[in-house]
Amino acid sequence: MRSIWLRKDLENFKKSLTALEKQVAENGIILTEEQVAALESKKHDDEACGEIETALPGYLGSQDTFYVGNLKGVGRIYQQTFVDTYSKVAFAKLYTTKTPITAADMLNDKVLPFFEVHELPMLKILTDRGAEYCGRVAQHDYQLYLAINDIDHTKTKAMSPQTNGICDTLPQDHIE
Repeated sequence: MRSIWLRKDLENFKKSLTALEKQVAENGIILTEEQVAALESKKHDDEACGEIETALPGYLGSQDTFYVGNLKGVGRIYQQTFVDTYSKVAFAKLYTTKTPITAADMLNDKVLPFFEVHELPMLKILTDRGAEYCGRVAQHDYQLYLAINDIDHTKTKAMSPQTNGICDTLPQDHIE
């Protein structure tokens, strides 16, 4: 399937939407509500967050923590979110703590196995500067996990949440 997408230059969501926009303009195709919503969302994302261009799946992933809420008898619930910036493949997992261990567990349990099955290396991960992601490599579980798996860690500029906007929009979309 992927080879067909590559041949038609449709290998990622952005290119697929661009091709759809072109078809609408040239042929006057009538879109479904879902297609219109996807195009509007793409335009909004392009304006609000800027674009992160990557050349292949696994080159850059974006990870963030989102506070979901408080459940009676359980306590606080946090969502670890990961999005591959090329393919827009996303993973989410709920936790009761916001720690380096839970951030590493997300990668270990969901993300890296997925990319290994598809024989794609995970090269770089973008996060904010939260305590669950940043610390000294020798003493910080998340940093240590990245080092063991030979994954580069890129951090957003301080006080600049829009840099990691690709991850920030996923939990918002689920709530709406």
